[in-house]
Amino acid sequence: MERKLGKGAVALMAALAITMPVGLIPGAAQAVVFSTITVEGNQQIETGAVLSTLDLPVGQDVSPGQINDALQRLQGSGLFETVELVPQGGQLVVRVSEYPIVNQISFEGNRRLNNDRLTEIIRSQPRRVYQPSQAIQDAQAIAQIYAAEGRLAARVDPRIIRRSGNRIDLVFEIREGNLTEIERISFVGNRAFSDRRLRNVLETKQAGLLRTFIRRDTFAPERIPLDEQLLTDFYRSQGYADFRVQGTAPEIARERDAFFVTFSIEEGPRYRFGRVDTVSEIPGVDAALFAAQNRVQRGGVYNPSIIDTTIRRMETVAIQQGLDFISIEPRVTRNPQNQSLDLTFALTRGQRIFVERIDIEGNTTTLDEVIRRQFNTVEGDPFNPREIRNSAERVRALGYFTDAQVETRQGSGPDQVIVGVNVEEQPTGSLSLGAAYGVNSGVGFNIGLTERNFLGRGQTLGVQLSTASGDRTAGINFIEPYFLGRDLRFGFSANYSETESLNSDYDTRAIRVQPSIEFPISENARIELRYRVGEDDLSSVPDTSSQLLIDDVGSRITSAIGYTYNWDSRRTGLDPLTAYRFRFSQDFAGAGGDTKTITTTALAGVESTAWRESVTLRAELEAGAIYSYGDYETWILDRFRTGNRIRGFEPNGFGPRDLEAENEDGLGGNYYWSARAEAQFPIGLPEEYGISGGLFADVGSLWGLDRTSGTDGVEIDDSMYVRGAVGASIFWTTPIGPLRFNFSQAVRKEDYDLEQNFDLTIQTNF
Repeated sequence: MERKLGKGAVALMAALAITMPVGLIPGAAQAVVFSTITVEGNQQIETGAVLSTLDLPVGQDVSPGQINDALQRLQGSGLFETVELVPQGGQLVVRVSEYPIVNQISFEGNRRLNNDRLTEIIRSQPRRVYQPSQAIQDAQAIAQIYAAEGRLAARVDPRIIRRSGNRIDLVFEIREGNLTEIERISFVGNRAFSDRRLRNVLETKQAGLLRTFIRRDTFAPERIPLDEQLLTDFYRSQGYADFRVQGTAPEIARERDAFFVTFSIEEGPRYRFGRVDTVSEIPGVDAALFAAQNRVQRGGVYNPSIIDTTIRRMETVAIQQGLDFISIEPRVTRNPQNQSLDLTFALTRGQRIFVERIDIEGNTTTLDEVIRRQFNTVEGDPFNPREIRNSAERVRALGYFTDAQVETRQGSGPDQVIVGVNVEEQPTGSLSLGAAYGVNSGVGFNIGLTERNFLGRGQTLGVQLSTASGDRTAGINFIEPYFLGRDLRFGFSANYSETESLNSDYDTRAIRVQPSIEFPISENARIELRYRVGEDDLSSVPDTSSQLLIDDVGSRITSAIGYTYNWDSRRTGLDPLTAYRFRFSQDFAGAGGDTKTITTTALAGVESTAWRESVTLRAELEAGAIYSYGDYETWILDRFRTGNRIRGFEPNGFGPRDLEAENEDGLGGNYYWSARAEAQFPIGLPEEYGISGGLFADVGSLWGLDRTSGTDGVEIDDSMYVRGAVGASIFWTTPIGPLRFNFSQAVRKEDYDLEQNFDLTIQTNF
């Protein structure tokens, strides 16, 4: 078996020869006449095809220029390794040596990319004429794909293996090489922030402990502009209005297996807001109405997002007042002497431009109406550039498209614009296989099938199955986000669950069906209305349990209507550093069924960043109450149980319980409250390791029973005893999923409470 280097073939191609110099033809300076033209050496290529390419006349004068052109045509056809023109009297003999036919194409040394993927890249094909130049181009294309995967050291060499019958096998020998990782990211010119803090801002990461799994530590030139923009946004959000990136210098190691990236920056001074005014340059428009929407405070650190938020609020007022073509122009005056910025919001009359139409392209699956309803603007409305930008963000946020570009162009008249939406769709269905671990629940597995754009209508359809130690659930849910063509979110869910001795000596089973509808009542608030019907069953209660549990054995049907009020500041992003949320919910059971209760819960939470956004602070206050009416008494499956409301205690680890019962199973309670506070912060490790720390403190109580004694007459103390716990957490973002290690200590408890000093949770999809 003979192997011939691909580069040898290229050299051979470059050395294509013709052995008939014009000077050797008799009378070369004059025209010649050939009575016949014959072709020799061709096997696969028909003689007629060669003569057609040669295109020389027979029996007529042929000039030297025509002969040279004919030679060039044969050489340029890419069909022959060599071409020779031999005059023999009045006869011209064309001797050719054909390129071989490619018998088969194979790849050697590829592990990261399979053969099917590589076959799609190359243009050489079996049963076609072998072309060395094309083989070289194919090798370069394969190397470029490896470079895009972060393997800049990859080498690809085309080889040929000669076979009988003028055939060859084409083999691409691949040396994939190692990932070209970013070994170090450094900064020049930074004084206010450390290199470590600035590295946290970047999308690109330098190689660390998890370099085998992290892909953002491979060098990608297309990420450099994004990183520069992220640096600019970060510095300007910290008050550095004059910040700029002077240059970025990536350097590759000699072995081409590592990059060193250096950002050269100029911070400039840190500014604070000085005088803040609002003026109107439009007759009849009162600036005071708009000034009330100002969120920029004198003396505050300069932050362009606060200016943007204020402009957005002012534009909303203009729309509410029916004032079209109003432009809010921020005018900034720098005061270098005291490093302050005076800011004036000027209300000016914008150009009268209308939206002629909205064109949507690129959506092969998603219906036009799904995209169009993300626009608050319709044909004929005044053109508002900010609203168009916000609409574009909403289209991208759908998650249905890999790219969504919204641009404007001139319409049919000078006062008309056309809004063009060009999207590129991506798969929206997912099959997830998951694993989870908890100290109490043990190892569990789940499988889920979800389609987020069902039939291209923007609907969500999902099916989930999960199992853990003593706990099995199954469910199906459907969501229509735009029911009846309006901003009404219709949902339907059906669930089945059962537990076997889950931190207790009894078993439960539950079946629930719930339709719901949700709608907005303000920019930040939404209300959900729902109806729930289901059956709960309690069984396998041993004789050693509390008489209250023994009396509860059996099943009950619940039919309830309810509502939830949700307020979330993140919907409008008024404060980019702090988010607030509030939830109030009530369910009224008794419209049929066996249960007669009113269940009320409320939650208020806040999350904020501090210390230059390096520390995240969270706090939540939660409470709930169940009221039974008529002659109905709550049972164990109605009442609240501890769950994860207070860390440091096991599920069902505190609250009312029958201390005379042998197993002392938790009985739940009609009332609960809890307060949780947490801080998450870096612990000095590089950000690319994905490890941070946290401290938390929880306090709360679970209490209250409708009946405090069973038929055996034993009294149960259901008083409100306060519990509390403190602890520390380690957060670790790993390739198998986010891990959280909780180390806790109960600081206030009762003797019979069940503590949990350590907890590990894992959730991953693969």
